[in-house]
Amino acid sequence: MTANPTEPAHTFDTVVVGGGPAGATAAWDLAREGYSVLLLDRPGRIKPCGGAIPPRLIQDFDIPISLVVAQAQEARMISPKGHKVDMPVHGGKVGMVDREHFDEWLRDRAEQSGASRRDGRFINFSRDTDGTALITYQPDGGDKDASPVQVRARTVIGADGARSQVALQAIPKGGGMPKSVFAYHEIIRSPAPSENFDPARCDIYYQGHLSPDFYAWIFPHGDTTSVGVGSAHKGFSLRQAVSTLRQATGLETAGLVRKEGAPIPLKPRKRWDNGRDVILAGDAAGCVAPASGEGIYYAMLGGREAAISIHELLSTGDVKALARTRARYMKEHGKVFLILGIMQHFWYRNDKRREGFVAMCKDKDVQRLTWDAYLNKRLGKPDHLAHARIFFKDLGHLLGLVRTPRREPAD
Repeated sequence: MTANPTEPAHTFDTVVVGGGPAGATAAWDLAREGYSVLLLDRPGRIKPCGGAIPPRLIQDFDIPISLVVAQAQEARMISPKGHKVDMPVHGGKVGMVDREHFDEWLRDRAEQSGASRRDGRFINFSRDTDGTALITYQPDGGDKDASPVQVRARTVIGADGARSQVALQAIPKGGGMPKSVFAYHEIIRSPAPSENFDPARCDIYYQGHLSPDFYAWIFPHGDTTSVGVGSAHKGFSLRQAVSTLRQATGLETAGLVRKEGAPIPLKPRKRWDNGRDVILAGDAAGCVAPASGEGIYYAMLGGREAAISIHELLSTGDVKALARTRARYMKEHGKVFLILGIMQHFWYRNDKRREGFVAMCKDKDVQRLTWDAYLNKRLGKPDHLAHARIFFKDLGHLLGLVRTPRREPAD
């Protein structure tokens, strides 16, 4: 099919490819600054996600409390042998959102702020005769025979997921697709409270038969609940793992609302820009926390940082503004990503280590430092005594010097 340049005389200041939290946030910020923004997204796409958001996100991005469908007051870690460790949330609560409604609200907000919104699938990145970026997309308006459309863009933000086509086509030195796990979940109708289900608790299963290298989860969303699993192992059946988890927890009869799957990157790309007019954000940039897979806050922050750099580029012409995006982001959160990556590498390897990891989560210092880092999105002031205690306990578990308790037989 031949592209039909329907807007030859108009050049958008920015075309944002992808309307998830990163892309919608970038479009919102730039539209509020008065720039002409086109937000392009595939309709009906919902990313598999536990839906947890920290108070810091609600505050920083002006999220109305009405979007929070539940509040988690604790997390329960379940070991390979079935030991349960409850971690009450210290210093706040964890908000839970349903991505189907949360992401749509973000896109609507961007549109209400002045962004032009188009439903369509990104096809190609190229350049016009004067060097201006051209974005070609297939519109999704119900007409199957509709021709592809081209739009001109002074700048482009690629927020089109872990397998970003914008990155592939526009940033040849981006290092390829980052290491990822594939996540799959089923949204079910929330059951009545029980031992295996508490509407105010997030359950996390560190069990090799459910995931050989990541974890499985049960995250309540009010009327619905996400039951999911992630793994990077090819050939491992995520659907079977979710089915096994639902059966083991008495959730097999809960009504199925929908199911989704997608790759989740666990390491930031080495390069986020092309040094000229394209910048990546969110999963496309690899901005997901290792070990936990948390991505909503980091995606929205990445979208905001990309918007800041685009604003600087458009207002000053300084193309180096794009490269400063990654530098700023990693200065603020790179240490957290590094620590979580090391933790995942060591603790998720086998069930013996997972058993030790869950046992270590009983430690009050571990719980306090974990919740402070999660809720506030920063490493707190150095508590050298607490870190020393954690280090020696961690070492003891690694060397097998700390014995985990035997599971008591059922009555």
